[in-house]
Amino acid sequence: MGVASAGAEAICRDASTSWHNPAGMTRLEGNEFMLAAGLAKSNIEFDSDSPGGDGGNAGGYAPLGAAFYTRSLSEDWKLGASLIAISGALLDYDDDWVGRYECQETSILIVTLTPSIAYRINDQWSISGGVNLMYGELELDAAIPQSGLPDGQASLDGDDFDVGFSLSALFEPSKQTRIGVIYWSKLEPSFSGDLSIKPVGLSIGTDLEMTFPQFVRVGIYHELDDKWALLGTVAWEDWSELDNLFLSTTTGGTADIPRNWDDTWHFAAGVRYRINERWLVEGGIAHDTSPVDSVDRTADMPVDKQFRLSLGVEQNRSDKVTLGLIFQYTDLGDSKIKSYYTGDYEKNEVFSLAFNVNWK
Repeated sequence: MGVASAGAEAICRDASTSWHNPAGMTRLEGNEFMLAAGLAKSNIEFDSDSPGGDGGNAGGYAPLGAAFYTRSLSEDWKLGASLIAISGALLDYDDDWVGRYECQETSILIVTLTPSIAYRINDQWSISGGVNLMYGELELDAAIPQSGLPDGQASLDGDDFDVGFSLSALFEPSKQTRIGVIYWSKLEPSFSGDLSIKPVGLSIGTDLEMTFPQFVRVGIYHELDDKWALLGTVAWEDWSELDNLFLSTTTGGTADIPRNWDDTWHFAAGVRYRINERWLVEGGIAHDTSPVDSVDRTADMPVDKQFRLSLGVEQNRSDKVTLGLIFQYTDLGDSKIKSYYTGDYEKNEVFSLAFNVNWK
């Protein structure tokens, strides 16, 4: 986070490489364990051009959490595991707002465990393979229009578990330069749960299929001298796989919910400066292209082109313990919507603060 993830696939200097590029675990000696925790605060305010309420501030607070572990089996063989908790969406609009028939409240929580193994082929090349175990929970509330009556409400909730894989490699052309690449396969959880409709009092078993896409990330880390280092990342994410959400019910009903997303590109650049043996400061900036246009964008996923700005500081408390403190600002774009209502997001931003400790 301290460098907006720039070069994360190539830094490979602590236990978090078990997530960013497990092949980089071959650079670590002995065993390492990292804990990270933080808090994100989002401000998400819609400015409607149509009659009706704006929805208030749909943002709020969300916890951040992660754990990473690496273990040396030998000089060339390493084991690792990472546990990441990610909130994909936490939105709570006013119940009577203009976009209530798309979304009143939604939350997506993803927890991913990724065990992996790495092998050093020679002084320049290391490779790794891993298993991605993902558990997800989805909740969505939306209003239902009723002719001549107050709106009803549909509530969808479900959870699922899915398995994928990852492959990664690390190339070290010199002591000053590292290049890392990682591939993640797509995951397609089917959120099995219930669809309840009020005031009818109807409850139906459902499955909602959603795609989390495959992606490829390439990162570089280069030391200019013993104080300065430059970092960069380019990534492609296959979000065009999210063309529809497929909803099926135990009563035999099915529906395609169109999304029509596009593939995205991610670019990040960062810099690190070591003040002395104990202190290091860092900063970075990142940009992601928009996955969806204004005609297909919906209020439950109001994401546009994104910009991230990060600052971080590290302190070596001892030869075995390193502490980190990170601040990140994320701009999620205007996210203009052209649906049965129109408007854009006056505020669409996230502030994140996180702390980590790494034990060798």
